[in-house]
Amino acid sequence: MNKQELENRLIDFAATIIIVASKFEKNYAGNHLAGQIIRSGTSPALNYGEAQSAESSKDFIHKMGICLKELRESFVCLKIIEKSSLTSDLTNLTIAKTEANELISIFVSSIKTAKTNLK
Repeated sequence: MNKQELENRLIDFAATIIIVASKFEKNYAGNHLAGQIIRSGTSPALNYGEAQSAESSKDFIHKMGICLKELRESFVCLKIIEKSSLTSDLTNLTIAKTEANELISIFVSSIKTAKTNLK
């Protein structure tokens, strides 16, 4: 997968998160988790852009780590949303969970490779 394909996947993931969050129940928990998942779910795409402009290999690894951290947060948040039945849009919720899991694997692998290449 090249940089542009990964960036497109991250953008698609962010859009899916926004769609999922827009359908939450309008209550305290729904509003809180909608804000949380939108922040963590859109952050990886934005931070990946920053990683592409990294000033050094260490800076690249750091910024990719931020993407990974936000993806893991999003994945846990999606599981909370599912368990608490905050949305009836189970199709997009499942798509988002699957994609978050796949993106986490990609970032773990990329960070390991970057660390190996740093040595």
